[in-house]
Amino acid sequence: MMAVTAKLVKELRDKTGAGMMDCKKALTETDGDIDKAIKLLKEKGQATLDKKADRIAAEGVIGSYIHNNKIGVIVEINTETDFSANTDSVKEFARNIAMHIAALNPLYVSEEDADEKDVAEQKEILINQALNEANDNMPQDKKEMIAHKKVEGRLKKYFKDVCLLDQQYIKNPDLTVEQYLRDTANNVGENIKIRRFARFEVGEGLEKKEENFADEVQSQIKG
Repeated sequence: MMAVTAKLVKELRDKTGAGMMDCKKALTETDGDIDKAIKLLKEKGQATLDKKADRIAAEGVIGSYIHNNKIGVIVEINTETDFSANTDSVKEFARNIAMHIAALNPLYVSEEDADEKDVAEQKEILINQALNEANDNMPQDKKEMIAHKKVEGRLKKYFKDVCLLDQQYIKNPDLTVEQYLRDTANNVGENIKIRRFARFEVGEGLEKKEENFADEVQSQIKG
């Protein structure tokens, strides 16, 4: 069976606009055949029928948000045309995403963007945690088998916590950021992508008095 890589999942997502987990499942069911996976997603109604995601998004806008001069975020939102980039819908989307990033502090746009070294380190930490939870009387091979099964689920939760597109949208928890992105793209009638972002917090990485500005942002948004 062909390995379903993050690169292959990203290619299928770019071609169909379907969600990451739907793409992974389709590729697994079709043994990594991307053409068959596209067909399967269409049959299930999970592919974007007008193939917006096939179209190049090279224009765009920079969204920004500053919270009490303590947290600052800039995010690049790409669109197909300069006209759509200057619409109120896209500008509002860009600002909302910047605000979301300020509040929830994601590390990556999506799982495909995650640093392989960081993921390997996180996986090792989770495996060791799972091994430590095992019964001392259990054989080592069984401990490792159970640990690896636990890690699969915990790694999914980790990505949900740190990947922007997988996070619950701060202003509407019924949606993920990816769903909010797709809704906006459908409203605008063009392909829209969140390309990259940067988040800055005063004193980050320095020893200082404990203050949680991210929680403060969340409370103000929800309030």
